[in-house]
Amino acid sequence: MSAETKGVSDLKEKSESLVGARLRMRRLARRLTLQELAEKSGLSVGLLSQIERGMTTPSLRSLRQISTALEMPLGWLFEPAPHPSDDLIVRAENRRKMDLGPGAMVKELMSPDSVLDIQIIRIVIQPGGTSGDKPYNNPIGAKCGTIISGQLGLEVSGKEYVLKAGDSFAFRAENMHRFWCAGDEPVDLIWVVTPALY
Repeated sequence: MSAETKGVSDLKEKSESLVGARLRMRRLARRLTLQELAEKSGLSVGLLSQIERGMTTPSLRSLRQISTALEMPLGWLFEPAPHPSDDLIVRAENRRKMDLGPGAMVKELMSPDSVLDIQIIRIVIQPGGTSGDKPYNNPIGAKCGTIISGQLGLEVSGKEYVLKAGDSFAFRAENMHRFWCAGDEPVDLIWVVTPALY
């Protein structure tokens, strides 16, 4: 293996375990054992251990449960912006990202952190990637979006839809929902939420 190939491999491995490493750091800072976190989050010790070590991809539902148990905002799991940010503009190269690992999804925050009333997120979901097997909701607000490419599976209030490039959607955030890549190619979409989640 060349030094360049090894460097790319190390970088990929680091990216894949970033979310897990941040969760572990927060758990240790809160002086919680895996068992205590399992009891607070409702997730198994084994799953939590695999997430922390970057061995499994957490669902968004699991991330919410862990974040709540650790008393931390989900936004802490996003990489910091590479450059100082502007209050109004987010340059493409300066988006904050959360990579949930291979075969899952990557989220990029497209709106500035200074605006809390609305948030624009670009989501790329790999084939087989999903927000989780069980639907979830948010206590207030609304969600909408449009599909750039690929096919998105979307379940809202028990009804399932398949959306393709150019299709769009909107629903109240209180409705139980989940989403996934419905095709053999990654789905790329713009997701808008009110108020900001991260």
